Amino acid sequence: MSDNKSDVEHKYNKWIVILSIVIPLAVAALFGVNLRKMGFDVKPLTFLPPIYAAINGLTVILLVAAFLAIKNKKIKLHENLMKSAIVCSILFLIMYVAYHMTSDSTKFGGEGTIRYVYYFILITHIILSIVVIPFVLVTYVRALAKRFDRHKKIARITFPIWLYVAISGVIVYLMISPYY
Repeated sequence: MSDNKSDVEHKYNKWIVILSIVIPLAVAALFGVNLRKMGFDVKPLTFLPPIYAAINGLTVILLVAAFLAIKNKKIKLHENLMKSAIVCSILFLIMYVAYHMTSDSTKFGGEGTIRYVYYFILITHIILSIVVIPFVLVTYVRALAKRFDRHKKIARITFPIWLYVAISGVIVYLMISPYY
């Protein structure tokens, strides 16, 4: 016998799996598409990197504020901050793909130890940005389903991963920005 809360979760499971696969594949596919090299007359969107880095910074602030809100039992504030963090992540993704579809990739010019640090941060950022997608979706659906016991359990995993992804995104931008 299932209850309504389980039904809500079950209803979204297929979408969580689909989005967790489709989003990274679409980003990877679109990342390799450069409209200018394909003959389209589009201007490079070179103004986007500082904007999407700032959005990542805003995501960090929203996540920390949401964490503090829930610790202080401000549930509605927590909910609104988390929805805003999700919107910021979606906006980041759209701008990131748009930039890479219209602009040449920027090579990191640092040498020595800093190069290894940069690539370590970049690679962990990329891997965890893929890993966090199903965690964010499951965490969100459990809140929608009012399965707060299960929501809290997975949020303890989701929060630090998502926070790392947002912070490391800003760090990667700051480290590569001199080479734009």
